[in-house]
Amino acid sequence: MKIQRIIVTGRLREVIRQYVDEDLYEYKFMAEEEVNEADLSWADAYVGFAPPAQASLTSVKWVHSLGAGVDAFLFQRPWNKAVLLTRTICSFGERIAQYCLSYILRDLQKHDEFQAQQQQYRWVPATPHLLHTQTVVVFGTGEIGRELAKVLSSFGVTVIGLSRSGAAQIYFDQVYEMGRAEEVIGKADWIISTLPLTRETECIFNRNFFCQLRHAGFINVGRGRTIQDEALVEALATGNVRKAVLDVFAQEPLSKDSLLWNHPNVIITPHISAVTTPEEAVQCFLETLREVETGNVPSNIVDLQKGY
Repeated sequence: MKIQRIIVTGRLREVIRQYVDEDLYEYKFMAEEEVNEADLSWADAYVGFAPPAQASLTSVKWVHSLGAGVDAFLFQRPWNKAVLLTRTICSFGERIAQYCLSYILRDLQKHDEFQAQQQQYRWVPATPHLLHTQTVVVFGTGEIGRELAKVLSSFGVTVIGLSRSGAAQIYFDQVYEMGRAEEVIGKADWIISTLPLTRETECIFNRNFFCQLRHAGFINVGRGRTIQDEALVEALATGNVRKAVLDVFAQEPLSKDSLLWNHPNVIITPHISAVTTPEEAVQCFLETLREVETGNVPSNIVDLQKGY
């Protein structure tokens, strides 16, 4: 595929500009809202975190997402199947694994409990729990899910995966098809979602799901619209969910009216569990550009049918 003219958008566009060779390719560095149909008619490729606000991507040859997720491009949007779509793959798995591990350890080691006692000048010994006693069910067994399973299993955690196919994966003790979730989620000490947003996963964590949990912790590092927020709040009230760690939301920034902000058993972080660093974004973009131009199938190509 011959690529000559490239539009780069999003918050990293000026950083990317410092690394690319503008003698080899013609570039336009723009905000998403600035891109119009004339720009896209000029371009062979579009690079960014989200599609342009006022124009369609049907005429370019290649679109590269600067994030791991591509729901901004595909979810409830028409897509020209002739347009190649790739995504950024870098240290996301490592970052998310460490993020999740930190909050599980915080809970098992009773950090909040002991800090509250310190503020009250109370000395009340309690025995922390060990990681090897935990069963964690991970929704999604792709590269992020596998890295998460690798880290958790190294500490003796029992890690069960749920995926579309149910195919066995390295580092997971067992993997089940998504339709068999009810067979395992009731055994979980922790549920962790790494799921993308697709037609199948939208609101998958609903009242029916949460009512099957037994005082489990819940971590979402996938996509916010996979959760019904009202159902989660209800599950926290009933104790089906004892603690929720949420890094992604249907609306970002999270509305100040959300009941999640002040809930004592909810931890909110501002979508930082898998940050795209400028260096990694540039490296992945340039490597993918070389693969596209040489006719190779990029390893980070998106399956349009699956939506990820």
